[in-house]
Parts: sequence; C-alpha cells; structure tokens
Amino acid sequence: MAKRRERAPRQADVARLAGVSQSAVSKVIAGGAEATRIPENTRRKVMAAVRELGYVPNMSARSLRNKRNKLLGVHTFEPVFPHARESFFFEFLLGIEERAEELGYDLVLFTSTGASDGRRRVYRDGVNRLNIADGSVLLGAVTDKGDLARLASEGYPFVHIGRREVPGAEFPCVVPDYFSVTGEIVAMLAEQGHHHLAYLRATFGLEPYEDRRRGYVEAVARLGLEDRSPGARGESGLTTEWIEELIRGPETAVVAESLPLADLLAAELRIRGLRIPRDLSVVVLEDLTPEVTTPWVALQIPRVHIGRTAIDALVEVLEDPDGAGQSIVVPCSVVSGTTVAPVPR
Repeated sequence: MAKRRERAPRQADVARLAGVSQSAVSKVIAGGAEATRIPENTRRKVMAAVRELGYVPNMSARSLRNKRNKLLGVHTFEPVFPHARESFFFEFLLGIEERAEELGYDLVLFTSTGASDGRRRVYRDGVNRLNIADGSVLLGAVTDKGDLARLASEGYPFVHIGRREVPGAEFPCVVPDYFSVTGEIVAMLAEQGHHHLAYLRATFGLEPYEDRRRGYVEAVARLGLEDRSPGARGESGLTTEWIEELIRGPETAVVAESLPLADLLAAELRIRGLRIPRDLSVVVLEDLTPEVTTPWVALQIPRVHIGRTAIDALVEVLEDPDGAGQSIVVPCSVVSGTTVAPVPR
C-alpha cells in the first residue's frame, strides 16, 4: 500500500503555531524593510515556528506574483456548447465572467480536452493544458479525480465548484450547502404536519448527493420523524412494489433526489387516480432549470453568486500561494411551488 504523502507546511501553519497573523509571517520571511516593522518578539516566534515545521518558502510561486498574464482558465468536465444557455452550468459561467471582468482578468474556456471515452480531462499526452492561464476554475459533475490530485501535487492554482474529496490532495472548493438546505426542507415538511416521509434515492454517488443524504438523515432524526422507505436504507430507484406500499402506508410526503424520480412518481400516481399534493406532497432536491414546467417545491443554488465567489477564491490563491486556500460554503434556498400541502387535521 502506497504511503500517503504529507503536504508541505504553509505560511498559515507557521502563523498558527507562532500565534501571529499570516501577514506578519509573510513580512518576516520576506525580510527587508517590511520585516523591521515587526516587533522583535514576534520575529523570534515566527522563526522558531519556521524551524520547528521545516517550512520552506515557495519561491517559484512568489516570483509568479508579479509575472502573471491576468488570464484565468475555466475547465468544464462536461460539454457546455452549443446549448450553454440551457445547461445547468450556464449561470455559473455568467458569474465567472462577470467577476473576472470586474477584476480586470481575461478568461479562456477549455473545451477541447475530451478523451476517446467522451470524458473531458485536464491532461493530454501528459501535459497540463491549463498552464497558459494563471489559474483555473474547474466545474462539472463527472470530475476526474486523478486530474485533481495531479494538479494539487504540482501546485497548479485552481478552485473547484462543488465539493470534491480526493485522498492526499488539498484544494479549495466553492460548495453549495446541500446539507443545510435539505434540513430546511425536512423542517418545512414537519411544520406542515408531515411526520411520515419517504426518500427517493438516485443512483449518483457524488459528494453533493452525499451531503443531501446526510442533511436528510440528520433532520429526520433531530425532528423525530419516521421514514421506512428503501431510499432511507440506501436503495436507489422507485419500484412498483414500493409505490403500492407507499399508497397503502402512512407516508404523506416524499423527498426525491432528482427530477426524473419525481416525474416518475407523479406519473405512477396519476395512473392510480392520485394527485400531488392532494394525496401526497413531493419535494425535489435539485435546482430546476427554467424549462421545467411543473411547479415543484425544490432547492435553489445561487449559481451566479457561486461563479463570482469562485473567481474571488482563485484570485486569493494567486495572491497568496502559500495560504491555506480554504473551501467556501455557500447557502442555498428553497423554491416555493404547488407540490406541498399541509396534512389535513
């Protein structure tokens, strides 16, 4: 088994150990006139922490601070053209473009790194094609985690939209808070008298869906609700057997991870003469695109804001390559609709 590689200490680690600000650490390490303005006691603390951690300044990153070409990259792991406006990613791209322009950066969109299996990758023939940009924002559902690990190990500056966990690699993400908004949805159902819920689980195994599931389980337990559905036990999909059991059972509300599952449930209920929300309330844990005509109660991701935040986070990484590069969690909201009704008294 390969030994996990420990990351090199950063200025943030030095500052934490010394009990001083990261700005003070940067000035002490840089030396010169800036260092002389730092109190002697602080300088001693910083240098002691440097020796204890074995910190080595990233000289190549520091030299790049003043040699950037003001060009930021955007890499999508799925195609976004020619139907970008209808794409889930369109509003992310709007926010990215708006904020980059405000900060005086140009953008380059990487769209031609597709492999023979249809997946888009950063590397081609072993070469990181993003290197023409100072740093890049990466986004997409089917992220290549091997690429993320390699980018992180090489020190290439990037920010990922959406939470991604890669063993042995640390990098900043801008994360929609699916955990909290799912809890809000469950609480909203409870307030309307729904105490017996069912969960429709999609087949996706990605981190954003893991966050939804954790939020659901936590809220159901915290509020003392009941869920006996296959989805709550980790089973995906919607079977005829479960639909029949759902109709006969005590459940009054369903939380569906995806729009296709909600649509399938609605169609099966109509066949049996049942209606949403008269007979069953339904919520969708997806951010629905404008062409969806059914007014589902659903969650909403502030995609333009997230795109803007990703650019700010990337520029912060470029300005301080030795910084911690912390991930940012962005709140989501609940979209009102007509698919939830109070339980009759």
